[in-house]
Amino acid sequence: MSPTQNSDTPLLEIKDLHVHFPIYGGILRHKVATVKAVDGVSMKIHRGETVGLVGESGSGKTTVGRAIINLHKAMSPDVELSGEVLFDTKDGQIDVNGIARREMLPHRSDIQMIFQDPFSSLNPRMTVQQIIEGPLTIHQPDMTPEERRDVVAKLLDRVGLQPKYAARYPHEFSGGQRQRIGIARSLATKPALIVADEPVSALDVSVQAQVINLMADLQKEFGLTYLFIAHDLSIVYHIADKIAVMYLGSLVEYGTAEQVYKNPKHPYSKALISAVPKPDPDGKREERTILQGDIPSPLAKPSGCGFRTRCPIAKPECAKGIPELRDLGDGHMAACPFAE
Repeated sequence: MSPTQNSDTPLLEIKDLHVHFPIYGGILRHKVATVKAVDGVSMKIHRGETVGLVGESGSGKTTVGRAIINLHKAMSPDVELSGEVLFDTKDGQIDVNGIARREMLPHRSDIQMIFQDPFSSLNPRMTVQQIIEGPLTIHQPDMTPEERRDVVAKLLDRVGLQPKYAARYPHEFSGGQRQRIGIARSLATKPALIVADEPVSALDVSVQAQVINLMADLQKEFGLTYLFIAHDLSIVYHIADKIAVMYLGSLVEYGTAEQVYKNPKHPYSKALISAVPKPDPDGKREERTILQGDIPSPLAKPSGCGFRTRCPIAKPECAKGIPELRDLGDGHMAACPFAE
């Protein structure tokens, strides 16, 4: 650890993050609406830990991941960002949300991403060698071609692929193998933080466990920190130290993996866990929480609590104000006045 880094300082701290996408209409392209994809998210990630970010499709979890690595400004110049995304570098904290893309370039080697789709995230016109060594040519231009080839060979071997595969193209691999290539690419620059955006959701169930175990081993070996984004709480429980549950752009529950998975407090968390299939050798059926309807559009969020339109315990007062995360004890937090 650099002398300028404090072990008590979170590697990443998100403070009241808002990510809104304007929608334009008409001939003159007037702003007609705003998609509030992320609406006031705050969390901390310390070195060496894995934080799982869980929620349904459309909850805003991928948007949080992209905001952390400053991708939104490149993808949507009109995006409206507020709040702070503080990343602890060797030169001190930087606000990823407050710097230009070109100022972010020196720090990109410290924050890497594993993308959800292993088929679209690898350039089909590039060999595996070119894909993995790409970050090295940008961030370590003094490396010789021989040194880069050696690094690529070692990374391929570490993720369970033969070094001779470096000369092949992505279409020659299965989905699980492609994701291993993506993992190897993310490791090339020796990052401190890896944002894994649903890295196993596109893979067969039999391959998911292999990739999860590989990521856990790599974390121990390289001292990595993960933000693990997923919609399956059972997968996150096996790899995460802490779990943050997200719904309609906001965090509704946060705590250790044991707290959230074994003793969920928010009705939405209970519904997510209830949906996880469980072996039942004794023939006993657990009471299940079935959510009604779909997640509302971020264009027209319900007043008050965003979950109240689907909540089995909603009361009239839930429409009056947005509930804040409150500590229920031992750092277990939930945004529900009836969490107890």
